[in-house]
Amino acid sequence: MFSSKANSIFQDVIATYKIKNTVDQPFENKYDKNEDLIAHLLYRKCWIDTVQWAYEDIIRDPNIDPVAALKLKRMIDASNQDRTDTVEYIDSYFLERHKEVQPKSNAKINSESPAWAIDRLSILALKIYHMHLETVRTDATDAHKAACQKKLDTLLEQREDLSTAIDDLLNDIANGDKYMKVYKQMKMYNDDELNPVLRGVK
Repeated sequence: MFSSKANSIFQDVIATYKIKNTVDQPFENKYDKNEDLIAHLLYRKCWIDTVQWAYEDIIRDPNIDPVAALKLKRMIDASNQDRTDTVEYIDSYFLERHKEVQPKSNAKINSESPAWAIDRLSILALKIYHMHLETVRTDATDAHKAACQKKLDTLLEQREDLSTAIDDLLNDIANGDKYMKVYKQMKMYNDDELNPVLRGVK
């Protein structure tokens, strides 16, 4: 199933990142886009999420230097744009893959595209990884670890449900029971023409 492949790649990304565990480490995709495009995109997507998770932790340091915080905010904005672009590339992959499928007359559209569901699956992988760490912290109380274990159990159940939903959606699209209709996100805050501050409007 597709979700098994995605979850395996996401776990590999996180484990690979954690070897050096620094936001400035070089990125190297383990998958050649010409040999396995979707794996290439999934690996890239989760790497972006993993780095951004670290960014979000760092910027919440109450003692962070304001200049460093502003620089990091710019990096988070760029990362968000990169994340959105990659999600849209993933949807483009599925559109191309199923372009010959003729939707049935009663086919319905889903509330979100496959790639945005996959986006949530990638974030879940990070939540699961970090919540697991909280359950084995040697400096944490038993109560803290027990509370985090309950949260981890819920996250694992959520991943199972979301994985099933993604596989079902992709199967429905392949069978013509549902059809894809993708809307570009059209983020305005990074656009020189759409953000009044960037275009110099006072």
